[in-house]
Amino acid sequence: MRQVIYRQILERNGRETDPFRSIHESNRQLSKQVDALQKKLELSEREISRLQLELEDSAFGVAASGNNNGTTTGGVKSGAAAAALKNEARLRDKLEKLQDEFNSRMKQEAMDRADALKTAKRVSELQDMNSSQEVVISDLREQIQRQERATDHLRSELEDAKSRTKLAEKQYDGLKITIRTLQEENDEFKKENRVLEGRLVGDKEKMVDEMNALTEMVESLKRENNLLRDKNAPPKSPESKRNTGWFGTSFSGGGGQKENKESSPPSSSSKQEAKDAAAAEKSPKFGNMGVVLPSMPRHKVAAHNSEGMCIRYDGSGNNLVATASGDSTVKIWDTSTGTVRATLYGSNGHATIACDMYGTVVVGAGSDKTCRVWNHRTQRMIHHLVGHQHKVTSVRLCSNGEAVLTASADRSLKVWDISRQTYKQTTTLRHGSTSHCVDVGSDSFSAVSGHLDGGLRFWDLRTGGRTAEIADMHEGGISSVCFSPVSSTQVLTNGMDSCLKLVDVRTGSSIHTFRHAEFSTPQSYSMAVLSPDGRYAAAGSGSNGSIFVWDAVHGSLKAKLSGHECGVCAIDWGRGEQQVATIDRRGNMILWA
Repeated sequence: MRQVIYRQILERNGRETDPFRSIHESNRQLSKQVDALQKKLELSEREISRLQLELEDSAFGVAASGNNNGTTTGGVKSGAAAAALKNEARLRDKLEKLQDEFNSRMKQEAMDRADALKTAKRVSELQDMNSSQEVVISDLREQIQRQERATDHLRSELEDAKSRTKLAEKQYDGLKITIRTLQEENDEFKKENRVLEGRLVGDKEKMVDEMNALTEMVESLKRENNLLRDKNAPPKSPESKRNTGWFGTSFSGGGGQKENKESSPPSSSSKQEAKDAAAAEKSPKFGNMGVVLPSMPRHKVAAHNSEGMCIRYDGSGNNLVATASGDSTVKIWDTSTGTVRATLYGSNGHATIACDMYGTVVVGAGSDKTCRVWNHRTQRMIHHLVGHQHKVTSVRLCSNGEAVLTASADRSLKVWDISRQTYKQTTTLRHGSTSHCVDVGSDSFSAVSGHLDGGLRFWDLRTGGRTAEIADMHEGGISSVCFSPVSSTQVLTNGMDSCLKLVDVRTGSSIHTFRHAEFSTPQSYSMAVLSPDGRYAAAGSGSNGSIFVWDAVHGSLKAKLSGHECGVCAIDWGRGEQQVATIDRRGNMILWA
């Protein structure tokens, strides 16, 4: 241990003395020079003292020789005097040289001493610096030791992390194998599920067909039973037959008597007439096209948890209606019972703005820039139409559910072919103002769009060309457009200026303008609709929830209905037994009777 400490001390001394070796060497050289100069100075002082003594001796000798040899001849005196003077001059010169040399050596010695002092001062400064650097070095060594300890700790942690990573990789590989196995099992289950669903749907369709057949058989048996009852019933008198009122009620006159004659058996033609009459009695008697004005709520349903945004009846004539809402769903409802048949989900967090349905095909357009196509029987999405650059604001089905027309805030309309397993975007229609509403004519290739600039634009979906344009139809934007079901030259519009207009496409002018003091259109997606016979126009107020029905022929108000507690967003008029449906901002739906 001592040898280690001694070796460390030597290494430290070696490291600490290396910076001062040149200084010590220069100091040693200066000391040698100072000693040499000191010796020369002493020799010079001795020489000067010796020369002074010689000079004094010479002067004393000259004086003595002058005093003692006063009688000497003048020539000898003058020669000796001259020699003494020369010797004195020589000695004086030599003395001056020695004095000068002495002075220069003294100056050099003073300079050397000053340099030595400076060197000593510099050495002391370097020593102070060295001591401070030693302190810093010791601190750095402590830091290095701490860092080394931390490094060792990190190395150990790294080794632990590596071992844990290897363990995690092994577990991950095991999980991948498990997930792959589960995916394969899931795929098999999906295939089996699809097969079972297909079987279930087929069985349900067979059951429905059998039920329909049984229902028809029961109805035919009932009709035959009624005919047999009529045949076996006692015959009525001619007078009672003539006085028979509605629903078989007889009104007999005074003293009228019944005749008990047996009637003849009905012929085959009378049987067929009875069957037709029974079928006619089963169908709703709403006029030529089965249209009846709504009068009161038949079903009130809390359809959605968020704002209702669109409502559409099944275009194929089934007793179904679809609703779209800000809760990202489209729901299918049975209009006869007010119960939900299917719930179709869109993109989470994005409102479903518009919807439409035809048969089993349902479409929903959302603020996620896409449109989804579902089969509501299986509740599966069959297409996801992607291509718009902004939210999709309106959607309609055409060609009996084989094509889709979408409108978007990116100022374009797109036509999509969904008749095959893979959809195809066939046509893009460009315009200069955002459209919030579109409709397709009965020919499936004529379309109309309403825009924020208050104008109408008409399109040919086959070529993508614009066929006509009517500018400034409304002072604000147009929120709804609807072709007349009985005339392709008339279009019903709803505008942000809180009025409806029945427009003649040929002249570009309005036939009737429908207004009311309590009617308002605050939303850009508020709908208006024509009845299936084209005789009535209906819309809901976005402020008080009232439903207004106008006579589309004469322009007068026919009915004002109440039932909603807040503003109505959407309305539609179907062809089935239940005909008018509305939905409000709170998601409440009313099926009107």
